[in-house]
Amino acid sequence: MRDLSAGPRVLLRRLRELMAEPLGPQERLNQIVRQIAQNMVAEVCSFYVLRADGVLELYATEGLNPDAVHLAQLKMGQGLVGTIAASARPLNLSDAQSHPAFAYLPETGEEVYHSFMGVPILRAGRSLGVLVVQNKARRNYRDDEVEALETTAMVLAEMVATGELKKITRPGMELDLSRPISIDGDAYGDGIGLGYVVLHEPRVVVTNLLNDDMDLELKRLDEALGSLRISIDDMLSRRDVSMEGEHREVLEAYRMFAHDRGWVRKMEEAIRNGLTAEAAVEKVQSDTRARMMHLSDPYLRERLHDFDDLANRLLRQLIGRSGPSTAEGFPDAAIIVARGMGAAELLDYTRSKIRGLVLEDGAITSHVVIVARAMGIPVVGQATGVVSLAENGDAIIVDGEDGKVHLRPMPDLEKAYAEKVRFRAKRQERFRELRAVEPVTKDGTRVDLMMNAGLLVDLPQIEDSGAGGIGLFRTELQFMISSTMPKADDQERFYTNVLRQSGDKPVTFRTLDIGGDKVVPYFRGAEEENPALGWRAIRLSLDRPGLLRTQFRALLRAAAGRELRLMIPMVTEVREIREARELLNREVRHLSRFGHDLPRKLRFGAMLEVPSLLWQLDELMATVDFVSVGSNDLFQFTFAVDRGNARVADRFDNLGRPFLRVLRQIVEASNRHDTPVTLCGEMAAKPLGAMALIGLGFRSISMSPAGIGPVKSMLLALDAGQLRTEMAKALEESGPDTRPMRELLTEFAENNAIPL
Repeated sequence: MRDLSAGPRVLLRRLRELMAEPLGPQERLNQIVRQIAQNMVAEVCSFYVLRADGVLELYATEGLNPDAVHLAQLKMGQGLVGTIAASARPLNLSDAQSHPAFAYLPETGEEVYHSFMGVPILRAGRSLGVLVVQNKARRNYRDDEVEALETTAMVLAEMVATGELKKITRPGMELDLSRPISIDGDAYGDGIGLGYVVLHEPRVVVTNLLNDDMDLELKRLDEALGSLRISIDDMLSRRDVSMEGEHREVLEAYRMFAHDRGWVRKMEEAIRNGLTAEAAVEKVQSDTRARMMHLSDPYLRERLHDFDDLANRLLRQLIGRSGPSTAEGFPDAAIIVARGMGAAELLDYTRSKIRGLVLEDGAITSHVVIVARAMGIPVVGQATGVVSLAENGDAIIVDGEDGKVHLRPMPDLEKAYAEKVRFRAKRQERFRELRAVEPVTKDGTRVDLMMNAGLLVDLPQIEDSGAGGIGLFRTELQFMISSTMPKADDQERFYTNVLRQSGDKPVTFRTLDIGGDKVVPYFRGAEEENPALGWRAIRLSLDRPGLLRTQFRALLRAAAGRELRLMIPMVTEVREIREARELLNREVRHLSRFGHDLPRKLRFGAMLEVPSLLWQLDELMATVDFVSVGSNDLFQFTFAVDRGNARVADRFDNLGRPFLRVLRQIVEASNRHDTPVTLCGEMAAKPLGAMALIGLGFRSISMSPAGIGPVKSMLLALDAGQLRTEMAKALEESGPDTRPMRELLTEFAENNAIPL
């Protein structure tokens, strides 16, 4: 019986030799197509490369007219070659000329050839070109021949990816891999970033494609698959993984893929055709991704992420890497590109070098976006496909104003954006000139503009932005970036430093808010079906009072001799505030007993972010010294909207009447009890949102530092009394013909020359 795999292995061995020989790129290509034709007993072998203008150009041929090289062209989708490139699927035809997509190129002399087999040249699921063999006799090529040609195409994909073919690309032409691409996403963080791509989870680059020992590679694949399956089974069997829910379905899908015989058989076949185990995994992954990218079913497209993750896990098993790592050779102007990531992962990067963040997933209120905005980093989310289209080191522009991402931009576009950056710098300079100006409206209403922070590196922005103080200091960020639980002394030093750097400006510390989607590596609770509604923040702290008492003690000692402002997050009932305050009083008594200096003044408050407190407002205002409205979570819980799910997060407007009425209700209760109220949230960071809050009666708002300049510029031109009167009237309106509040607010700003 003939060994069908012997031919491909011989061919790949010869191709490896050709890749190592000191040949020019055109001569190397000519030799490659000649070897492929001889090995496959084909009369023609042709290699087409996709250019940046969407044209497939003939780069080498054996059997067709050699004068057609670099002249014969087909558009993407045109002819059989264009159809293969567009669909990323092979074609195997016994009579090519009868196919409806057939297009005759007279310069090639191919009219005498009937049999046709073409395969796409793929990299990460992208078509880079097409490899074709042809024969005069009518025949169907065998499945093993199709597989062999696909395997061979991987070698050519590497030639394209390494840039070797640029040397023989005609002047003025670019290959598709370097094609400029613009992606429309959602603007999540204001600003513009110019820099170079750093893939958050860089693809495992397989450099050793061709195997020397087929049996060894099959054994390596089998062992890696075994380890992968054990790790997935272990995840499924853990006690802290619930037996039901969406996360369970994802893990079950992983297990299904890992045990799928079709997937395994394809990888084994690729190894038998001469590839290493790593190259086999990459080939099957790329083939599968190319097919699934064209599916319209959103569920199946979602499963593509699962498959990609599983294939990457298998690749890391094979090369002995336990997980994704930060890209090496970190550029000075880095744009982080990721499908999704946590806030702590962003903080792992060298902050001074980050110029922007691009996410395929996420929402404007997800924590990584909030942290990025606090860092002053422009962010674009929902940038579909950016991870597959980008390569480490690609030039990239992130436009956080318009929600656009420009990969490998044209020089004219780069120049235009560089000018835009200069213009923004001048505008920021105008905002800086307002730093010392008191935040008072035209009609004499003072509004305190505070900033949100969470790290020591945020603190210089108090002066830079002209903030009146820190309205929200997120203490959990110190815990999220630490590999171990910060000890009491470490916490005290940290809080002392925060207070020292803030000078005489007030700082409001929010106690530890971990749990839910804020995961710390050394403190893991049981998996929950809905973490946002689960064991987190004050619920966790009251169940683990040692955590809260340690933090209280550190804060009390750090604030010795000055005012200490503390607030409790995620309060659901006033009873929780009383329990937390009793723990605080115990720490005060303990420190006093042992002669420690105490804060000269202690103010104790609560975050209002759970709607149940709306029915306890009078009791709440009478119990605390101040209230901070957490608008992000309050909006999420009021409208049953997952803040991290872009498909629903944008359906409801935080400037709509329902939410503005909720906020007005809070202000009215605050006024009844003379209890100060501040709003800390993303809606305060935009001039239009801040204007609405002032119109409702808020006289203290806290935001990311970058928002203070634009908001103050708006505030100085605002007549707060006039706005409040008009808003009060508009909020009472209802009915199908009622104009949206956002539209009315925008019109008010335009009519009164208020800069937004």
